[in-house]
Amino acid sequence: MSGHSKWATIKHKKGREDAKRGKLFGKLSRAIMVAARNGSNPDMNATLANAIEKARSYSMPADNIDRAVKKGAGELEAVNYEELTYEGFGPAGVAIMVDVMTDNRNRTASDVRHVFTKYGGNMGASGSVGWMFDRKGVIAVDKSHPIGEDELFTFAVEAGAEDMTDEGDQWQITTDPTELNAVKKAFEQHGIPIALSEISMIPKTPVELTKDEAVKVLRFMDALDDNDDVQDAYGNFDIPAEVLEELA
Repeated sequence: MSGHSKWATIKHKKGREDAKRGKLFGKLSRAIMVAARNGSNPDMNATLANAIEKARSYSMPADNIDRAVKKGAGELEAVNYEELTYEGFGPAGVAIMVDVMTDNRNRTASDVRHVFTKYGGNMGASGSVGWMFDRKGVIAVDKSHPIGEDELFTFAVEAGAEDMTDEGDQWQITTDPTELNAVKKAFEQHGIPIALSEISMIPKTPVELTKDEAVKVLRFMDALDDNDDVQDAYGNFDIPAEVLEELA
C-alpha cells in the first residue's frame, strides 16, 4: 500500500500549493460549515475538530475558519450545503468513492458523471464499492525522524492509534476517525513532526497499476478534484512508489 500512501502525501503537498492561491479555501469552508451544524464547539464535535485541523494544515486564515463555523452554526447567513457520496469505477476498473458538498445535487451529479464517462469509467449505485474501503484516521510520519519503530508504535498505540504500517519512507498510523485529533495532538506534544493527518477511506485490497494505467487514473482523480463541489475522492489503487515518483 506504499504507493497509495505516497500518493496521498503528494496530493496533500499539491493541496498546500493550491491553498496558497486560495483554491482550496472554499472547499475547506464548506466542510467546516456542514460540521458546525452539529455544534460549534470542536471539543464536543470531533467532525468539526477534524475539519478545522485540516483547514489549518493548509494554512487557512483563522478569520476564515471562524466565519465558516459561525455560518454553519447559524450565526451568519450561509448557503445550505448537503453531503453526498458517489460511487463507481474509474479507469483500469479501480473502485472510486467521491465525497461532495453541494447546494445543487442535480448539477453535481451531472458534473461527476461526466468526469467518470470522459475517462472511461461509470458511476454505480450507492453501496456498489463502499464495502471495499474502511473509514480511518491516517497520520504519516517521515522516517527521517530519529524515533525508532518500536518506540513509535508503542507511543502511537498508547495515544489511541489502532495500527502502524511501513510505507517505504514513512510510517503510516491508522486510528478510529473519532480519535484522529487526539492522537495527532499527542504526537505534536511529543515533538514528532507529522507529514500528513486526515480522515480517509482506506482500500481493503488495493489494486496495483501499471505506469500507463497510473497516468490515466491520476488524470481522472485530478479532474474530480478540480470540481468545486468535490471534497475528496478515494480509489482502491496502488501505484508502485518508483512509478509514482516518476509521474510526480
